[in-house]
Formats: sequence, structure tokens, C-alpha cells
Amino acid sequence: METEINAFIIYLHDVRKTSENTVVSYRRDLIKAQTFFREQGIEDVRKITSTNLNSYVLYLEKNKFSAATISRSIASLKAFYHYMYREGMVSEDISEFLHAPKIEKKIPEILSMGEVVKLLEQPCGETPKEIRDKAMLELLYATGIRVTELITLKQQDINLQLGYLVCRDSGKERIIPFGNEAKAALGRYLEGTRETMILDQDSDYLFVNCAGQPMSRQGFWKLIKNYAKKAGIVADITPHTLRHSFAAHLVENGADLRCVQEMMGHSDISTTQVYANMGRSRLREVYAKAHPRN
Repeated sequence: METEINAFIIYLHDVRKTSENTVVSYRRDLIKAQTFFREQGIEDVRKITSTNLNSYVLYLEKNKFSAATISRSIASLKAFYHYMYREGMVSEDISEFLHAPKIEKKIPEILSMGEVVKLLEQPCGETPKEIRDKAMLELLYATGIRVTELITLKQQDINLQLGYLVCRDSGKERIIPFGNEAKAALGRYLEGTRETMILDQDSDYLFVNCAGQPMSRQGFWKLIKNYAKKAGIVADITPHTLRHSFAAHLVENGADLRCVQEMMGHSDISTTQVYANMGRSRLREVYAKAHPRN
């Protein structure tokens, strides 16, 4: 099974141009399944039956894995078998009749507008780190981009004069505007702070850590936790909390759902609809008027 998994991962990378996070999830899910089948004495993927697949799902349920985890595991197996069947590695797609458990959509955790303001006001000093942190937090809340998208931004992705950035994910691009607060914070960072922090002057990464290297997800995670604590925010927030707050506050202030969907990079409007269900005022189609930090 290991050979087939590796071939599938290469296919995702080279052909489908799947995002790195998704590829990592597929690999993790499939390795977990491989370990289960190996413990059952099955090494050859062609000897796995539909009964074996169902036994694996029952194993996940019995061991109290969440419905979301089980659904993702099933989706990974389905994608894997669909690939193997198409490539002639197996004679039939035995994952066809696997059914994911029904997942109750949870309302995402968000901050109040007051809490967001407190959080964004925390990096207020004159040190390069605080100037950088201010720019990162303002830009994250102003655009709702994912933390991975934030830390992989390049200088050429930013149009400071017109106030927008270009976000790239898996070969897809989306243009997201940002308001005056983010523009001011980012402009201050680019005026000279970035040059003093960066190690490799040829690097085009927009944000770097204190060692002058591209920032990691874990590094930004710690950063936002630290400022949340300073702001007196009790909720256990993550970078994704600001993304959810961005969308919820836009909708609450009248932004059009389709506009929010485009800025968030959601492929399905139903994903964006959850923010409308959190309570909103009438819809308008003007980002500048809708965003509380504009």
C-alpha cells in the first residue's frame, strides 16, 4: 500500500497542484489506514475488501474519533481509491459505498469588535518586532486570509497604493482589498523595518521572524496567543479566530455574502452562509463601508 500512497501523493503535488496542507492531511489519513490494515495482516492494497474498509470505519468510531475526523478519513480513502481505479492499480473502487457520518455544523468562535480592537492595539511600540506584529495582525483581520497565506505572502503580492493584496493558493488567485488601518500599519513596516529584520536581502517574503527567516505557522500562533493574553481576552483564540471574526463582522455590517465568499476563498456559498446565520443586518455590496477597521 505504501507504493500506491506515494504515487497518489506525487499525483496530488504534480498534477492536481493540491495545497500542501491538504496533501499532508491525505497522507496522514492514508498512513493511519495502512497501519490498521497491516495490523490485520494485509499488506497488498489489492487484497483489501469493502468489508475491510467498513471495519476500519467502525474502528475509528469505536475509538471515539470525531465525526469530522472520520469524514475526512473517508474522503481521503475515496480520493485514493478513485485515483487507483482510474490508474488501473485496482480492479474496482471498493470505497464507493463508504458513507461519512453526518456532521453538525458548528458556529465558529469569533471575537467581538471590541475584543478585536483591543487585540490589534497591543503591538503599539517602536521596536521592529512590534511594528511587524502590528502589520501582520491588522492585515490578517483586514483580509480574512488564512495564516498560511499570510506568512507566505511575497512583497509583489501587495499593492499598497491601491490597498489590495493578491492571495495565491493551489494555483488559484483572489484579490482582497484592505482598509486604511492595515494600509498604515503595513506601510510603516515596509518603510524600513522589514529591511532591518530580514537576513537574506534577496528574499521576497513579506514577513520574517526575529531571526530574519520566513515566519512559521507555530511562530505566528505563539504571537497571537501572547497578544490575546495582554489584551485580557479570555477566549482561547487562534489565527483562524480572526479569519472567522473578519467574515462575521463583514456580514454583520451589511456585506454581500458573495463578496465575502470571494474574499474568503470559499468554493461553496454554504460555507460562507454560516456567518449569516450568526445574526446580520441588511446586505450591502460595499466593502469599505462594511469593514469596521476601514
